[in-house]
Amino acid sequence: MNAMNKIDEEQSEGEPSQALPAAQPAARKRRGGRYALMLAVPLLLAAGGAYVWVTGGRIQETDNANLRQARVTVAADTPGRVIQVAARDNAQVKAGDVLFVVDPEPYRIALAQDEATLEGARLNVGQLRAAYSQALAQQHNAEGDVAYLQSEFDRQRALQGKGVSTKSSLDQAKRALDQAQDQLQAAREAVTGALAALGGNADIETDRHPTVLAALAARDKAAYELTQTTVRAPADGVISQASSFKVGQYVAAGSPLFSLVETGDSWVEANFKETQLTNMRVGQKAEVTLDTFPGRPLTATVEAIGAGTGAEFSVLPAQNATGNWVKVTQRIPVRLKVEDASEPLLRTGMSAVVSVDTGHARGLPSFAGWFGQTAHAAE
Repeated sequence: MNAMNKIDEEQSEGEPSQALPAAQPAARKRRGGRYALMLAVPLLLAAGGAYVWVTGGRIQETDNANLRQARVTVAADTPGRVIQVAARDNAQVKAGDVLFVVDPEPYRIALAQDEATLEGARLNVGQLRAAYSQALAQQHNAEGDVAYLQSEFDRQRALQGKGVSTKSSLDQAKRALDQAQDQLQAAREAVTGALAALGGNADIETDRHPTVLAALAARDKAAYELTQTTVRAPADGVISQASSFKVGQYVAAGSPLFSLVETGDSWVEANFKETQLTNMRVGQKAEVTLDTFPGRPLTATVEAIGAGTGAEFSVLPAQNATGNWVKVTQRIPVRLKVEDASEPLLRTGMSAVVSVDTGHARGLPSFAGWFGQTAHAAE
């Protein structure tokens, strides 16, 4: 049994030594394939990364962006007691909708008073015309008296020269002539004053007279103030901060009452890094994705690039002239006009992601371009 086991062991040890030469080429092939795969994967990754880097950089993206809408502060142009409130907090309104009404009764009374003043001014102009006509008549009579008394004085002087008339008769005629001339001068001054009261034009229209124009202006102002007692929405939008605005509240002219966010005027303010603005220009197309509507991007256009970084316009600008200064990449605000703001739930302040197509990729590095030019010259 021991001899048979020994023979079996020798046979079993001899079989691998006979199969080894046939298995070695297959093992070498598998080892070479693994080496090629290990070399190819990094090369492919490097090539893919290089391609992405060279062709990238065209789209500049930032998530530091917010949707903005114009916000108008609503105030009363005329002071008074509020008698009607139609504005509700967070309510949608259209341009021209009534927001609230101030008690118009005092302004109706003021308008009636100004209309009465206007009619009085028109009557006054008629009286001035009559006074001017009366002054002209008095001047005409005074001129006739002067002409008559002048002839009487000349006759008395001629008679005295012939010795027919006495010296006293001549003196009386001279005195009467002097009085008539004084009255004529007074009549002329009265005509001048009456003409000046008519604005220097005897044929002036009643409503063109200065006093009537002043009364008309006062009447129009009262009528305007009466219309301003009804406050209307200046544009389409959403009412905000109006929860405490109630009937009976007294409002002063110009005091802010609540806000109206205009939904028809939407834009996005995106804060790009300064290194992203190299190829960004006004008019370039962009895509805006709001966090509220992730699957519905909006089309936008670069409308303006800010005049400076946010730090430049802060209350306390950074002072970089220090010994421990650390360079930090700054951000510059870019305004984008939303072209298709059709979403009904667009609200100011919403977070957004903005992607601007600058139309400029990174391209090959400068040294790669130099090698390419050298190779082309050598050919």
